[in-house]
Amino acid sequence: MVFSSKPFRPSRLSWLTSRARAVATFSLLASAPLALPVSSAHAGTVIVLDSGAAQLSLIDQATRKVVGTMPTGKEPHHLMITPDKRSLIVANSVSNSLMFLDPGTGKLQRQVTDIDDPYQLGFSPDRKWFVTAALRLDRVDLYHYDGENITVARRIPLARTPSHMTFSSDSKTVFVTLQDSGELAAIDLATQSVKWRMPVGKTPAGLWMTPGDKYLLVGMTGEDDVAVVDWRAQKVVKRIQTGRGAHNFRSLSDGRHIAVSNRVQSTISIIDYETLTKVADITGLMPGPDDMELSADRRYLWVTFRFARHVGVIDLPSRKLVDTIAVNRSPHGIYFADRAPVLSPNPD
Repeated sequence: MVFSSKPFRPSRLSWLTSRARAVATFSLLASAPLALPVSSAHAGTVIVLDSGAAQLSLIDQATRKVVGTMPTGKEPHHLMITPDKRSLIVANSVSNSLMFLDPGTGKLQRQVTDIDDPYQLGFSPDRKWFVTAALRLDRVDLYHYDGENITVARRIPLARTPSHMTFSSDSKTVFVTLQDSGELAAIDLATQSVKWRMPVGKTPAGLWMTPGDKYLLVGMTGEDDVAVVDWRAQKVVKRIQTGRGAHNFRSLSDGRHIAVSNRVQSTISIIDYETLTKVADITGLMPGPDDMELSADRRYLWVTFRFARHVGVIDLPSRKLVDTIAVNRSPHGIYFADRAPVLSPNPD
Protein backbone atom coordinates (compact mmCIF):
# COMPACT_ATOMS: atom_id res chain seq x y z
CA MET A 1 0.00 0.00 0.00
CA VAL A 2 1.38 3.41 -0.96
CA PHE A 3 0.88 6.37 1.34
CA SER A 4 0.92 9.95 0.07
CA SER A 5 1.01 13.22 1.98
CA LYS A 6 -2.73 13.75 1.32
CA PRO A 7 -5.23 11.93 3.54
CA PHE A 8 -7.32 9.09 2.10
CA ARG A 9 -10.94 10.16 1.58
CA PRO A 10 -13.48 7.36 1.02
CA SER A 11 -16.84 7.94 -0.64
CA ARG A 12 -18.89 10.41 1.36
CA LEU A 13 -22.14 8.64 0.45
CA SER A 14 -20.89 5.22 1.54
CA TRP A 15 -19.52 6.73 4.74
CA LEU A 16 -22.74 8.48 5.68
CA THR A 17 -25.02 5.55 4.85
CA SER A 18 -22.94 2.80 6.44
CA ARG A 19 -23.66 3.63 10.08
CA ALA A 20 -26.13 5.23 12.46
CA ARG A 21 -25.50 8.75 13.67
CA ALA A 22 -23.58 9.23 16.90
CA VAL A 23 -25.48 9.47 20.18
CA ALA A 24 -25.72 12.94 21.70
CA THR A 25 -24.23 12.04 25.10
CA PHE A 26 -21.87 9.35 26.28
CA SER A 27 -19.70 8.67 29.32
CA LEU A 28 -15.98 8.20 29.13
CA LEU A 29 -16.21 5.68 31.94
CA ALA A 30 -19.28 3.72 30.95
CA SER A 31 -18.01 1.46 28.20
CA ALA A 32 -16.69 -1.94 29.24
CA PRO A 33 -13.14 -2.85 28.21
CA LEU A 34 -12.55 -5.21 25.31
CA ALA A 35 -10.64 -8.43 25.78
CA LEU A 36 -7.89 -7.65 23.28
CA PRO A 37 -4.60 -9.58 23.45
CA VAL A 38 -1.49 -7.60 24.31
CA SER A 39 2.06 -8.94 24.44
CA SER A 40 4.05 -8.06 27.54
CA ALA A 41 4.27 -4.27 27.89
CA HIS A 42 7.16 -2.90 29.92
CA ALA A 43 7.48 0.18 32.07
CA GLY A 44 8.51 3.07 29.86
CA THR A 45 6.48 1.87 26.92
CA VAL A 46 6.44 3.84 23.68
CA ILE A 47 3.02 3.64 22.02
CA VAL A 48 2.98 3.96 18.22
CA LEU A 49 -0.14 3.98 16.05
CA ASP A 50 0.30 1.89 12.90
CA SER A 51 -2.57 3.58 11.11
CA GLY A 52 -2.36 1.50 7.93
CA ALA A 53 -2.40 -1.80 9.82
CA ALA A 54 -5.19 -1.08 12.35
CA GLN A 55 -2.92 -1.80 15.28
CA LEU A 56 -0.57 -0.18 17.73
CA SER A 57 3.00 -1.19 18.46
CA LEU A 58 4.51 -1.17 21.95
CA ILE A 59 8.23 -0.40 22.18
CA ASP A 60 10.35 -0.64 25.30
CA GLN A 61 11.80 2.86 25.63
CA ALA A 62 15.07 1.65 27.19
CA THR A 63 15.90 -1.28 24.89
CA ARG A 64 14.18 0.21 21.81
CA LYS A 65 12.65 -3.17 20.97
CA VAL A 66 9.05 -3.94 20.02
CA VAL A 67 7.59 -5.85 22.96
CA GLY A 68 3.98 -6.18 21.83
CA THR A 69 1.20 -5.20 19.49
CA MET A 70 -2.53 -4.72 19.92
CA PRO A 71 -5.41 -4.47 17.43
CA THR A 72 -7.18 -1.13 17.20
CA GLY A 73 -10.04 0.10 15.06
CA LYS A 74 -9.46 1.16 11.47
CA GLU A 75 -7.04 4.04 10.85
CA PRO A 76 -5.85 5.10 14.30
CA HIS A 77 -4.11 8.37 13.48
CA HIS A 78 -3.86 10.59 16.55
CA LEU A 79 -3.69 10.17 20.30
CA MET A 80 -3.58 12.37 23.37
CA ILE A 81 -3.41 12.15 27.15
CA THR A 82 -6.53 12.99 29.17
CA PRO A 83 -6.34 16.08 31.41
CA ASP A 84 -6.02 13.89 34.52
CA LYS A 85 -3.22 11.92 32.82
CA ARG A 86 -4.86 8.63 33.74
CA SER A 87 -5.64 7.55 30.19
CA LEU A 88 -4.22 7.87 26.72
CA ILE A 89 -6.93 8.25 24.08
CA VAL A 90 -6.41 6.58 20.69
CA ALA A 91 -8.79 7.88 18.02
CA ASN A 92 -9.85 5.25 15.44
CA SER A 93 -11.16 7.49 12.69
CA VAL A 94 -12.74 4.96 10.31
CA SER A 95 -14.11 2.74 13.09
CA ASN A 96 -15.74 5.70 14.86
CA SER A 97 -14.31 4.84 18.25
CA LEU A 98 -11.96 5.94 21.00
CA MET A 99 -9.75 3.55 22.91
CA PHE A 100 -8.52 4.42 26.41
CA LEU A 101 -5.14 2.98 27.34
CA ASP A 102 -2.93 2.99 30.39
CA PRO A 103 -0.39 5.65 29.32
CA GLY A 104 2.49 3.85 30.99
CA THR A 105 1.95 0.32 29.68
CA GLY A 106 -0.43 0.58 26.72
CA LYS A 107 -2.93 -1.82 28.28
CA LEU A 108 -6.54 -1.29 27.25
CA GLN A 109 -8.79 0.29 29.88
CA ARG A 110 -12.05 0.80 27.95
CA GLN A 111 -13.45 2.09 24.69
CA VAL A 112 -16.15 4.49 23.51
CA THR A 113 -18.03 3.82 20.29
CA ASP A 114 -20.36 5.89 18.10
CA ILE A 115 -18.22 8.97 17.79
CA ASP A 116 -18.03 10.29 14.25
CA ASP A 117 -14.68 10.02 12.46
CA PRO A 118 -12.33 11.19 15.26
CA TYR A 119 -9.33 11.94 13.07
CA GLN A 120 -7.90 14.55 15.44
CA LEU A 121 -8.89 15.35 19.01
CA GLY A 122 -8.11 17.81 21.76
CA PHE A 123 -9.06 19.08 25.22
CA SER A 124 -9.16 22.82 25.83
CA PRO A 125 -6.66 24.09 28.43
CA ASP A 126 -9.45 24.80 30.93
CA ARG A 127 -10.65 21.16 30.53
CA LYS A 128 -14.22 22.22 29.71
CA TRP A 129 -14.21 21.28 26.03
CA PHE A 130 -13.42 18.18 24.03
CA VAL A 131 -13.10 18.73 20.27
CA THR A 132 -12.78 16.29 17.38
CA ALA A 133 -12.01 16.97 13.74
CA ALA A 134 -14.03 14.67 11.47
CA LEU A 135 -11.76 14.83 8.45
CA ARG A 136 -13.86 12.82 6.01
CA LEU A 137 -17.12 14.43 7.09
CA ASP A 138 -15.79 18.00 6.70
CA ARG A 139 -16.91 18.80 10.21
CA VAL A 140 -15.68 19.76 13.67
CA ASP A 141 -17.59 18.42 16.67
CA LEU A 142 -17.65 20.28 19.98
CA TYR A 143 -18.41 18.52 23.25
CA HIS A 144 -18.86 19.79 26.79
CA TYR A 145 -16.54 18.00 29.23
CA ASP A 146 -17.12 17.81 32.98
CA GLY A 147 -14.11 15.70 33.88
CA GLU A 148 -15.99 12.45 33.31
CA ASN A 149 -18.69 12.81 30.67
CA ILE A 150 -18.68 14.24 27.17
CA THR A 151 -21.90 15.80 25.89
CA VAL A 152 -22.26 17.03 22.34
CA ALA A 153 -22.67 20.80 22.07
CA ARG A 154 -22.61 21.36 18.31
CA ARG A 155 -21.42 19.85 15.06
CA ILE A 156 -19.95 22.52 12.82
CA PRO A 157 -19.54 22.00 9.04
CA LEU A 158 -16.09 23.13 7.90
CA ALA A 159 -15.21 22.28 4.32
CA ARG A 160 -12.76 21.01 3.36
CA THR A 161 -10.86 18.37 5.33
CA PRO A 162 -10.42 19.68 8.88
CA SER A 163 -7.35 17.98 10.29
CA HIS A 164 -5.14 19.53 13.00
CA MET A 165 -6.09 21.85 15.84
CA THR A 166 -4.83 23.89 18.75
CA PHE A 167 -6.41 26.21 21.32
CA SER A 168 -5.86 29.71 22.61
CA SER A 169 -4.52 29.59 26.15
CA ASP A 170 -7.70 31.24 27.50
CA SER A 171 -9.76 28.37 26.02
CA LYS A 172 -11.99 30.77 24.11
CA THR A 173 -10.96 29.67 20.61
CA VAL A 174 -10.02 26.45 18.84
CA PHE A 175 -8.09 26.82 15.58
CA VAL A 176 -8.42 24.16 12.87
CA THR A 177 -6.56 23.69 9.59
CA LEU A 178 -8.61 22.82 6.50
CA GLN A 179 -6.25 20.85 4.31
CA ASP A 180 -8.12 20.73 1.01
CA SER A 181 -9.38 24.31 1.05
CA GLY A 182 -6.01 25.73 2.16
CA GLU A 183 -7.51 27.62 5.10
CA LEU A 184 -7.25 28.21 8.82
CA ALA A 185 -10.51 28.46 10.76
CA ALA A 186 -11.20 29.91 14.22
CA ILE A 187 -14.14 28.59 16.23
CA ASP A 188 -15.56 30.47 19.21
CA LEU A 189 -16.18 27.88 21.92
CA ALA A 190 -18.61 29.96 23.96
CA THR A 191 -20.99 30.47 21.04
CA GLN A 192 -20.01 27.27 19.19
CA SER A 193 -19.72 29.20 15.94
CA VAL A 194 -17.10 29.93 13.30
CA LYS A 195 -15.52 33.33 13.93
CA TRP A 196 -13.51 33.47 10.73
CA ARG A 197 -11.70 31.56 8.00
CA MET A 198 -8.58 32.75 6.21
CA PRO A 199 -6.41 31.36 3.39
CA VAL A 200 -2.90 30.27 4.40
CA GLY A 201 -1.61 28.19 1.46
CA LYS A 202 -1.53 24.63 0.12
CA THR A 203 -2.47 21.80 2.47
CA PRO A 204 -2.07 23.33 5.93
CA ALA A 205 -1.66 20.70 8.65
CA GLY A 206 0.01 20.94 12.07
CA LEU A 207 -0.53 23.93 14.35
CA TRP A 208 1.50 25.36 17.21
CA MET A 209 0.86 28.48 19.28
CA THR A 210 3.85 30.59 20.30
CA PRO A 211 4.11 31.76 23.92
CA GLY A 212 1.72 34.52 24.86
CA ASP A 213 -0.58 33.46 22.02
CA LYS A 214 1.26 35.87 19.76
CA TYR A 215 1.46 33.80 16.58
CA LEU A 216 0.14 30.56 15.17
CA LEU A 217 2.67 28.43 13.32
CA VAL A 218 1.14 26.37 10.50
CA GLY A 219 2.92 23.47 8.82
CA MET A 220 2.32 23.80 5.07
CA THR A 221 2.38 20.20 3.85
CA GLY A 222 1.65 21.24 0.27
CA GLU A 223 4.57 23.67 0.26
CA ASP A 224 8.02 23.91 1.87
CA ASP A 225 7.47 26.32 4.72
CA VAL A 226 5.84 27.16 8.03
CA ALA A 227 3.36 30.02 7.85
CA VAL A 228 3.48 32.51 10.72
CA VAL A 229 -0.04 33.79 11.33
CA ASP A 230 -1.03 36.87 13.30
CA TRP A 231 -4.38 35.31 14.09
CA ARG A 232 -5.85 38.44 15.65
CA ALA A 233 -5.22 40.37 12.42
CA GLN A 234 -5.98 37.27 10.31
CA LYS A 235 -2.80 37.74 8.33
CA VAL A 236 0.21 35.62 7.34
CA VAL A 237 3.15 37.80 8.44
CA LYS A 238 6.04 35.53 7.51
CA ARG A 239 6.97 32.22 5.93
CA ILE A 240 9.84 30.21 7.41
CA GLN A 241 11.44 28.01 4.77
CA THR A 242 11.92 24.53 6.23
CA GLY A 243 11.52 21.68 3.72
CA ARG A 244 8.96 20.12 1.40
CA GLY A 245 5.91 18.84 3.20
CA ALA A 246 6.25 20.78 6.48
CA HIS A 247 3.74 18.92 8.58
CA ASN A 248 3.73 18.72 12.36
CA PHE A 249 5.41 20.20 15.45
CA ARG A 250 6.95 19.16 18.73
CA SER A 251 8.27 21.60 21.33
CA LEU A 252 11.87 20.93 22.34
CA SER A 253 10.91 22.10 25.85
CA ASP A 254 13.81 24.54 26.18
CA GLY A 255 11.74 27.72 26.07
CA ARG A 256 13.06 28.65 22.64
CA HIS A 257 12.87 25.95 19.96
CA ILE A 258 10.38 23.73 18.18
CA ALA A 259 10.86 20.88 15.72
CA VAL A 260 8.85 20.60 12.50
CA SER A 261 8.75 17.40 10.43
CA ASN A 262 9.13 17.88 6.68
CA ARG A 263 7.28 14.81 5.45
CA VAL A 264 8.20 15.03 1.74
CA GLN A 265 11.77 16.33 2.18
CA SER A 266 12.39 13.65 4.84
CA THR A 267 14.06 16.12 7.18
CA ILE A 268 13.24 17.77 10.49
CA SER A 269 13.84 21.50 10.94
CA ILE A 270 14.48 23.32 14.21
CA ILE A 271 12.78 26.71 14.51
CA ASP A 272 13.60 29.47 16.99
CA TYR A 273 10.11 30.69 17.80
CA GLU A 274 11.36 33.95 19.33
CA THR A 275 13.17 35.09 16.18
CA LEU A 276 10.88 33.07 13.86
CA THR A 277 13.85 31.65 11.98
CA LYS A 278 15.08 28.18 11.09
CA VAL A 279 18.29 27.45 12.97
CA ALA A 280 19.05 23.85 11.94
CA ASP A 281 18.04 20.88 9.83
CA ILE A 282 18.23 17.21 10.78
CA THR A 283 18.98 15.17 7.67
CA GLY A 284 19.79 11.56 6.84
CA LEU A 285 16.34 10.37 7.89
CA MET A 286 14.02 7.68 6.58
CA PRO A 287 11.09 8.65 4.31
CA GLY A 288 8.07 10.49 5.71
CA PRO A 289 8.89 11.85 9.18
CA ASP A 290 5.62 12.79 10.85
CA ASP A 291 4.73 12.86 14.56
CA MET A 292 7.38 13.29 17.25
CA GLU A 293 7.90 12.76 20.96
CA LEU A 294 10.72 14.00 23.20
CA SER A 295 12.46 12.15 26.03
CA ALA A 296 12.28 13.64 29.50
CA ASP A 297 15.96 14.61 29.45
CA ARG A 298 15.35 16.38 26.11
CA ARG A 299 18.15 14.41 24.45
CA TYR A 300 16.24 12.03 22.20
CA LEU A 301 13.58 12.95 19.66
CA TRP A 302 11.47 9.96 18.63
CA VAL A 303 9.77 10.22 15.24
CA THR A 304 7.40 8.09 13.19
CA PHE A 305 8.30 7.55 9.53
CA ARG A 306 4.95 7.25 7.73
CA PHE A 307 6.39 5.95 4.46
CA ALA A 308 9.03 3.60 5.87
CA ARG A 309 7.21 1.46 8.48
CA HIS A 310 9.76 2.51 11.09
CA VAL A 311 10.17 4.64 14.19
CA GLY A 312 13.44 6.53 14.58
CA VAL A 313 15.40 7.91 17.52
CA ILE A 314 17.37 11.12 16.94
CA ASP A 315 20.18 12.27 19.23
CA LEU A 316 19.51 16.01 19.42
CA PRO A 317 23.01 17.19 20.52
CA SER A 318 24.54 15.61 17.42
CA ARG A 319 21.37 15.88 15.28
CA LYS A 320 21.92 12.29 14.12
CA LEU A 321 19.51 9.40 13.63
CA VAL A 322 20.96 6.83 16.03
CA ASP A 323 18.37 4.05 15.97
CA THR A 324 15.45 2.75 13.91
CA ILE A 325 12.75 0.31 14.95
CA ALA A 326 10.59 -1.60 12.46
CA VAL A 327 6.86 -1.40 13.17
CA ASN A 328 3.94 -1.78 10.73
CA ARG A 329 2.25 0.20 7.96
CA SER A 330 2.03 3.97 8.14
CA PRO A 331 3.08 4.69 11.74
CA HIS A 332 1.55 8.02 12.77
CA GLY A 333 0.86 9.06 16.37
CA ILE A 334 3.48 8.39 19.06
CA TYR A 335 3.48 8.83 22.85
CA PHE A 336 5.34 7.83 25.98
CA ALA A 337 4.62 8.90 29.54
CA ASP A 338 8.22 9.71 30.50
CA ARG A 339 8.44 12.70 28.19
CA ALA A 340 9.48 16.33 28.24
CA PRO A 341 6.60 18.79 28.67
CA VAL A 342 4.88 19.94 25.48
CA LEU A 343 4.57 23.61 26.58
CA SER A 344 1.66 24.31 24.22
CA PRO A 345 -2.10 23.80 24.00
CA ASN A 346 -1.40 21.72 20.87
CA PRO A 347 -3.05 18.29 21.29
CA ASP A 348 -0.31 16.25 19.62
